[in-house]
Amino acid sequence: MTAVRVFALALNQTPLDWSGNADRIERALAAARAEHADVVCLPELCVSGYGCEDAFLWPETRRRSLLLVQEVLPLCRGMVVCLGLPLVVDGALYNASLVLCDGAIMGAACKRHLAGDGIHYEPRWFSAWPKGVVKRVDILGATVNVGDLVFDAGGLRLAFEICEDAWVAERPAHELANEQVDLILNPSASHFAFDKHLVRRGLVIEGAKCARLGYVYCNLLGNEAGRAIYDGDCLIASGGEHAAIVAESRRFSFLDFQMAGATLSTAHRVVPAGLTATRQRTPARPVVARSFAFSSDPTLPVFSQMTPGESAAGELPKDEAFARAVALGLFDYCRKSRSHGFVVSLSGGADSAAVSVLVRLMVRLLWAERGPREAVRALLPHKADLAWSELEFMGQILTTVYLGTRNSSETTRRAAEQLAANLGAQHHEVSVDDAVAAYRSKVETLLGRSLTWQDDDLTLQNIQARARAPLVWMLANARRALLLATSNRSEAAVGYATMDGDTAGGLSPIAGIDKVFIRRWLCFMETQGLHESGAFPELSSINQQQPTAELRPLEYAQTDEADLMPYEVLDAIERAAFYQRLAPPDILAHIIKTFGCERSVALGWLGRFYRLFAVNQWKRERIAPAFFLDEGNLDPKTWLRFPILSGGFADELRELELAQPSEH
Repeated sequence: MTAVRVFALALNQTPLDWSGNADRIERALAAARAEHADVVCLPELCVSGYGCEDAFLWPETRRRSLLLVQEVLPLCRGMVVCLGLPLVVDGALYNASLVLCDGAIMGAACKRHLAGDGIHYEPRWFSAWPKGVVKRVDILGATVNVGDLVFDAGGLRLAFEICEDAWVAERPAHELANEQVDLILNPSASHFAFDKHLVRRGLVIEGAKCARLGYVYCNLLGNEAGRAIYDGDCLIASGGEHAAIVAESRRFSFLDFQMAGATLSTAHRVVPAGLTATRQRTPARPVVARSFAFSSDPTLPVFSQMTPGESAAGELPKDEAFARAVALGLFDYCRKSRSHGFVVSLSGGADSAAVSVLVRLMVRLLWAERGPREAVRALLPHKADLAWSELEFMGQILTTVYLGTRNSSETTRRAAEQLAANLGAQHHEVSVDDAVAAYRSKVETLLGRSLTWQDDDLTLQNIQARARAPLVWMLANARRALLLATSNRSEAAVGYATMDGDTAGGLSPIAGIDKVFIRRWLCFMETQGLHESGAFPELSSINQQQPTAELRPLEYAQTDEADLMPYEVLDAIERAAFYQRLAPPDILAHIIKTFGCERSVALGWLGRFYRLFAVNQWKRERIAPAFFLDEGNLDPKTWLRFPILSGGFADELRELELAQPSEH
C-alpha cells in the first residue's frame, strides 16, 4: 500500500424514505468508485435520515435501516465504507457508524457525545456510548465488535469522531493521537448556521493533526426534514503538525449528492502532533483487523469543488450564504412536501419581496445546476414532458397576489406589480374591501355600536390582514401550492403580526431573520446579487420605502418603527436578552451607550419590548415552520423555550423605572 484514495460524500436524504435513501447511497457509492475510491465516508444516520425524531423509537425504523444496509452491502466490495444508522445494543439505541470492508461488516463505532442543545434533541432517542467500552453484537447474521475501536483494513488504521464528538473539549481525536491512527473519519449531520463553515474547517484541521495521514469529514446536504438546512460541507485534511485542507465539496448544491476526494500517500505518514517517534504507543483501543488490498494510484488528482463566490480558505459573505441556504431549503421543502410551487401575498414591502426573490433565486440556481429538464422533473414531475424557458417555469412555480384595501398605497401596489413582472411570477391584484366591510358590519351589529379608529384601532387593523388570508389560502389550495408566510424574526419578538393574517402559511422562510438584515440583504440584491443571478434593480422601489403595515388610513402615515421602536434597537434588545442572556439593567445601559439616547427613551423602548415579548409567546408557538439559520433564534421548536403565561417582566421593569439614573 503506497497510497489510499479517500472520499467524503454529502447526501440529500429524507427521513424514512427507504427506497430514496438507498438509491442516493448507491449512486453516490458508484460515483466514488468511478473516482477510484478506497475509503468512503457517508454522513451520520444517512440510512434512516437524521431527522426521524420519535420514529427512531419505532422498532420498524431500526429493522428497515438494517434491510437497507443489507441491500447496499454488495456494492461496497473493493472499498471500505462508513455508513451511519441507528443501532440497538443490549436494549439501548445508539447513533452508530457501520464499517463495511470489501462487502462485509467489520464492526461499528458509536457516538460518545450527543447533541442536546438548540435544534438538537439526540438524548431523547439515543444513549451516549461509554468511553472505552466494546461489545459483541449480531448485525445481519455477523457477530462483530461495536464501540470504542480502531479498525485495521489492510494495514490502514481508521477511527471515528461522529459529529458532536469533535465539538467537545475532550474530543476523541486527542486520544487517537496516541494510537497510531492513520485516518480519523467524521460522519456528521451538522446543520447550516452563519459563520459555521469556518469553525468546521478549524475542527477538521485540529483533528487532522492527531492522525498520521489525515481527517475525513462529511455532512448531509439540503433541507432534510423541514427546519434544518445542511450545506453539504465535506472536507479532507492532510495529517500531522502542518495539517491543511486538501479537498472540499461544493456547498449548497441542488444535486442529490456531492463529493470531495484526495489521494494520501502512505509513504509520508507523519507523527501526530505532540508525539515523537520514540514515544509512540501501541493502541489502547481494541483493534478490529481485516485483510484488504489497496489499488490506488498515488498520482490520481484531488477531487474538489468550491461554491461560487467562496474563497479557498474563507466563508461566504452572510448575504450570499443566506441566499444560497434559503434557496436550497425552499427547493427541498417544495419537492419533499410534494407541492406544486409557491404562493406569496406580495404586499409591496420588504418581507414579501424578500420571500419572492428567494423563490426566484431557487429557480435560477436549480436551473443552472440541474438544467431545464431536470429542474422541471424535480419540482413539477406531473409536467416533466413540457418544455419551458426559465421565466416560463418561474411563472409555474410562483404565484403572487396583491390584496389591497382602501388603506393600501399606490406606491406599494406598483412596487408589487413591478417586482412580480421582473421575477416572472404569475401576479394578481384583488381588493378585499368588500370582505372587510362585511366582517365589520356583522361585528358592529353584534356589539350594537360602530367601530372607530379612536376606540378600536387594533381590531380594525387586524381584520384587514385576516380578510386576506382566506383568499390567498384558497389560491394556494387550488394550485396545490405551498403558501409562504412573510413574518420575520423582529416581528415575532414583539408579536407585530396578525395571527391568521400575515402569519398565514405552511412555511415561514424568513421567520429566523431580523428585519435589519432583510432590508440590508434586499439592498445587496438590488445592486449586486449572486454570481449566477446578477442584480435585481427593480427592488429600488421597495428599498426606498419605510416599513409599514398599511393597515391604518393613509392620513395616519403608519410606519412599523413608529408603532414599535427603531428595528436596530429592537434587534439589539432581543439579541442581548435571549442570546447573550443579559439582565434588563445591563441591556438598558447597552442601549444607551450603543444608540446615544436618553435614559427615558431607552427605558421606554426596553419596557415596550419586554411587555410585548411576554404576552406574545403564544404567537411564536403558532408560527409556521421556519428555517434554522442562526444559532440563536426565537423558535420554541429549535432554540428559545419561554412560558406562554408569565409574570411579564413586571418586577424587573418596575425596578428600572424606580431606580435613579446615576445607578446605571
